[in-house]
Amino acid sequence: MTDDEATAAAVADDAVISLLIVDDHPVVRDGLRGMFESAPGFRVLGEAAGGTEAVERAAALDPDVVLMDLRMPGGSGVAAIRELTRRGARARVLVLTTYDTDSDTLPAIEAGATGYLLKDAPRDDLFTAVRAAAQGRTVLSPAVASRLVSAVRAPKTPGAEPLSAREREVLALVARRGTSNKEIARELFISEATVKTHLTHLYAKLGVNDRAAAVATAYDRGILG
Repeated sequence: MTDDEATAAAVADDAVISLLIVDDHPVVRDGLRGMFESAPGFRVLGEAAGGTEAVERAAALDPDVVLMDLRMPGGSGVAAIRELTRRGARARVLVLTTYDTDSDTLPAIEAGATGYLLKDAPRDDLFTAVRAAAQGRTVLSPAVASRLVSAVRAPKTPGAEPLSAREREVLALVARRGTSNKEIARELFISEATVKTHLTHLYAKLGVNDRAAAVATAYDRGILG
Protein backbone atom coordinates (compact mmCIF):
# COMPACT_ATOMS: atom_id res chain seq x y z
CA MET A 1 0.00 0.00 0.00
CA THR A 2 1.38 3.42 -0.95
CA ASP A 3 1.57 6.35 1.48
CA ASP A 4 -1.36 8.04 -0.32
CA GLU A 5 -3.48 4.90 -0.07
CA ALA A 6 -2.61 4.47 3.60
CA THR A 7 -3.60 8.05 4.34
CA ALA A 8 -6.88 7.73 2.43
CA ALA A 9 -7.69 4.48 4.23
CA ALA A 10 -6.96 6.01 7.62
CA VAL A 11 -9.21 8.97 6.88
CA ALA A 12 -12.00 6.71 5.61
CA ASP A 13 -11.80 4.44 8.65
CA ASP A 14 -11.74 7.24 11.20
CA ALA A 15 -14.26 9.49 9.41
CA VAL A 16 -13.04 12.44 11.48
CA ILE A 17 -10.25 14.56 10.03
CA SER A 18 -7.86 16.03 12.58
CA LEU A 19 -6.43 19.50 12.00
CA LEU A 20 -3.60 21.77 13.08
CA ILE A 21 -4.30 25.45 12.37
CA VAL A 22 -1.26 27.64 11.66
CA ASP A 23 -1.67 31.41 11.42
CA ASP A 24 -0.02 34.34 13.17
CA HIS A 25 -3.35 36.14 13.73
CA PRO A 26 -5.31 34.91 16.80
CA VAL A 27 -8.60 36.13 15.34
CA VAL A 28 -8.07 34.02 12.21
CA ARG A 29 -7.15 30.96 14.26
CA ASP A 30 -10.21 31.42 16.46
CA GLY A 31 -12.45 31.81 13.42
CA LEU A 32 -11.11 28.69 11.73
CA ARG A 33 -11.31 26.67 14.93
CA GLY A 34 -14.92 27.69 15.46
CA MET A 35 -15.79 26.91 11.85
CA PHE A 36 -14.34 23.41 11.90
CA GLU A 37 -15.46 22.50 15.39
CA SER A 38 -19.04 23.39 14.47
CA ALA A 39 -18.96 21.10 11.43
CA PRO A 40 -19.24 17.30 11.58
CA GLY A 41 -16.25 15.26 10.55
CA PHE A 42 -13.48 17.55 11.80
CA ARG A 43 -11.46 17.80 14.99
CA VAL A 44 -9.01 20.64 15.72
CA LEU A 45 -6.05 19.23 17.65
CA GLY A 46 -4.20 22.49 18.14
CA GLU A 47 -2.88 25.76 16.80
CA ALA A 48 0.46 27.38 16.00
CA ALA A 49 1.40 31.01 15.38
CA GLY A 50 4.42 30.46 13.13
CA GLY A 51 6.33 27.99 11.01
CA THR A 52 8.78 26.86 13.68
CA GLU A 53 6.00 26.18 16.15
CA ALA A 54 3.97 24.45 13.43
CA VAL A 55 6.71 21.87 12.85
CA GLU A 56 6.93 21.15 16.57
CA ARG A 57 3.15 20.95 17.03
CA ALA A 58 2.71 18.72 13.97
CA ALA A 59 5.30 16.30 15.34
CA ALA A 60 3.57 16.22 18.72
CA LEU A 61 -0.06 16.06 17.55
CA ASP A 62 0.21 14.10 14.27
CA PRO A 63 -2.78 15.75 12.52
CA ASP A 64 -4.25 14.55 9.24
CA VAL A 65 -4.11 18.05 7.75
CA VAL A 66 -2.17 21.20 8.57
CA LEU A 67 -3.86 24.45 7.52
CA MET A 68 -0.79 26.60 6.87
CA ASP A 69 -0.49 30.36 6.43
CA LEU A 70 2.67 31.49 4.61
CA ARG A 71 3.98 34.84 5.84
CA MET A 72 4.44 34.71 9.60
CA PRO A 73 6.98 36.34 11.93
CA GLY A 74 7.63 33.04 13.70
CA GLY A 75 9.04 31.24 10.67
CA SER A 76 7.67 31.10 7.14
CA GLY A 77 5.05 28.61 6.08
CA VAL A 78 7.12 27.44 3.11
CA ALA A 79 10.10 26.64 5.36
CA ALA A 80 7.77 24.72 7.67
CA ILE A 81 6.31 22.77 4.76
CA ARG A 82 9.77 21.88 3.54
CA GLU A 83 10.81 20.75 7.03
CA LEU A 84 7.69 18.61 7.45
CA THR A 85 8.38 17.04 4.06
CA ARG A 86 12.01 16.38 5.02
CA ARG A 87 10.89 14.68 8.22
CA GLY A 88 8.41 12.50 6.36
CA ALA A 89 5.46 13.85 8.32
CA ARG A 90 2.16 12.03 7.71
CA ALA A 91 0.17 15.26 7.72
CA ARG A 92 -0.95 16.80 4.45
CA VAL A 93 -0.38 20.55 4.23
CA LEU A 94 -3.11 22.78 2.82
CA VAL A 95 -1.93 26.35 2.40
CA LEU A 96 -4.56 28.91 3.39
CA THR A 97 -3.35 32.44 2.77
CA THR A 98 -4.17 35.82 1.26
CA TYR A 99 -1.13 35.72 -1.06
CA ASP A 100 -1.22 34.30 -4.59
CA THR A 101 1.93 35.74 -6.18
CA ASP A 102 4.41 33.49 -7.99
CA SER A 103 6.94 34.04 -5.20
CA ASP A 104 4.45 32.50 -2.75
CA THR A 105 2.66 29.79 -4.72
CA LEU A 106 5.53 28.09 -6.52
CA PRO A 107 7.82 27.64 -3.49
CA ALA A 108 4.91 26.33 -1.39
CA ILE A 109 3.94 23.71 -3.97
CA GLU A 110 7.56 22.74 -4.59
CA ALA A 111 8.14 22.41 -0.84
CA GLY A 112 5.44 19.75 -0.63
CA ALA A 113 2.08 21.44 -0.03
CA THR A 114 -0.85 19.24 -1.07
CA GLY A 115 -3.08 22.21 -1.82
CA TYR A 116 -3.26 25.99 -1.94
CA LEU A 117 -6.37 28.05 -1.16
CA LEU A 118 -6.95 31.74 -0.62
CA LYS A 119 -8.65 32.97 2.54
CA ASP A 120 -11.61 34.33 0.60
CA ALA A 121 -12.64 30.77 -0.30
CA PRO A 122 -16.26 29.94 0.66
CA ARG A 123 -16.72 27.85 3.80
CA ASP A 124 -17.96 24.78 1.93
CA ASP A 125 -15.04 24.97 -0.50
CA LEU A 126 -12.65 24.98 2.44
CA PHE A 127 -14.30 21.92 3.97
CA THR A 128 -14.14 20.12 0.63
CA ALA A 129 -10.49 21.09 0.19
CA VAL A 130 -9.54 19.77 3.64
CA ARG A 131 -11.26 16.44 2.95
CA ALA A 132 -9.49 16.19 -0.40
CA ALA A 133 -6.12 17.08 1.15
CA ALA A 134 -6.59 14.45 3.85
CA GLN A 135 -6.93 11.89 1.06
CA GLY A 136 -3.77 13.14 -0.63
CA ARG A 137 -5.56 14.84 -3.52
CA THR A 138 -4.22 18.14 -4.86
CA VAL A 139 -6.46 21.17 -4.32
CA LEU A 140 -5.78 24.56 -5.92
CA SER A 141 -7.90 27.69 -5.95
CA PRO A 142 -8.72 28.82 -9.52
CA ALA A 143 -6.49 31.89 -9.19
CA VAL A 144 -3.53 29.82 -8.03
CA ALA A 145 -4.07 27.14 -10.69
CA SER A 146 -4.07 29.86 -13.34
CA ARG A 147 -0.83 31.34 -11.99
CA LEU A 148 0.89 27.95 -11.98
CA VAL A 149 -0.14 27.28 -15.57
CA SER A 150 1.09 30.75 -16.60
CA ALA A 151 4.41 30.19 -14.81
CA VAL A 152 4.95 26.91 -16.66
CA ARG A 153 4.08 28.43 -20.03
CA ALA A 154 5.92 31.72 -19.56
CA PRO A 155 8.81 32.21 -22.00
CA LYS A 156 12.20 32.10 -20.34
CA THR A 157 14.80 34.82 -20.79
CA PRO A 158 17.37 33.45 -23.26
CA GLY A 159 20.43 32.17 -21.45
CA ALA A 160 18.96 32.90 -18.03
CA GLU A 161 19.32 30.15 -15.43
CA PRO A 162 16.15 29.89 -13.31
CA LEU A 163 16.31 30.52 -9.58
CA SER A 164 15.83 27.54 -7.32
CA ALA A 165 12.86 27.41 -4.96
CA ARG A 166 15.10 28.27 -2.00
CA GLU A 167 16.71 31.17 -3.88
CA ARG A 168 13.25 32.55 -4.64
CA GLU A 169 12.35 32.27 -0.96
CA VAL A 170 15.45 34.22 0.07
CA LEU A 171 14.79 36.85 -2.61
CA ALA A 172 11.13 37.18 -1.59
CA LEU A 173 12.16 37.83 2.02
CA VAL A 174 14.67 40.45 0.93
CA ALA A 175 12.06 42.11 -1.30
CA ARG A 176 9.26 42.05 1.26
CA ARG A 177 10.93 43.81 4.14
CA GLY A 178 14.66 43.98 3.60
CA THR A 179 15.17 41.04 5.94
CA SER A 180 18.70 40.63 7.26
CA ASN A 181 20.72 37.48 6.61
CA LYS A 182 20.32 36.50 10.25
CA GLU A 183 16.54 36.87 10.10
CA ILE A 184 16.35 34.95 6.83
CA ALA A 185 18.43 32.14 8.33
CA ARG A 186 16.13 31.89 11.33
CA GLU A 187 12.95 31.93 9.24
CA LEU A 188 14.15 29.34 6.73
CA PHE A 189 15.87 27.02 9.23
CA ILE A 190 19.28 27.48 7.60
CA SER A 191 22.63 29.03 8.56
CA GLU A 192 23.70 32.59 7.75
CA ALA A 193 26.51 31.16 5.63
CA THR A 194 23.94 29.28 3.56
CA VAL A 195 21.92 32.47 3.13
CA LYS A 196 25.01 34.25 1.82
CA THR A 197 25.63 31.38 -0.60
CA HIS A 198 22.07 31.59 -1.92
CA LEU A 199 22.40 35.35 -2.36
CA THR A 200 25.68 34.93 -4.24
CA HIS A 201 24.10 32.37 -6.56
CA LEU A 202 20.98 34.39 -7.28
CA TYR A 203 23.05 37.55 -7.89
CA ALA A 204 25.02 35.61 -10.51
CA LYS A 205 21.86 34.21 -12.13
CA LEU A 206 20.25 37.66 -12.27
CA GLY A 207 23.43 39.41 -13.37
CA VAL A 208 23.45 41.87 -10.45
CA ASN A 209 25.76 42.78 -7.58
CA ASP A 210 23.50 43.73 -4.68
CA ARG A 211 20.11 43.24 -3.02
CA ALA A 212 18.40 46.28 -4.48
CA ALA A 213 19.37 45.37 -8.02
CA ALA A 214 18.33 41.77 -7.45
CA VAL A 215 14.86 42.80 -6.28
CA ALA A 216 14.42 45.28 -9.14
CA THR A 217 15.53 42.73 -11.73
CA ALA A 218 13.31 40.04 -10.23
CA TYR A 219 10.24 42.28 -10.47
CA ASP A 220 11.17 43.27 -14.02
CA ARG A 221 11.44 39.61 -15.09
CA GLY A 222 8.27 38.60 -13.28
CA ILE A 223 10.07 36.37 -10.80
CA LEU A 224 8.50 38.33 -7.97
CA GLY A 225 4.77 38.92 -8.39
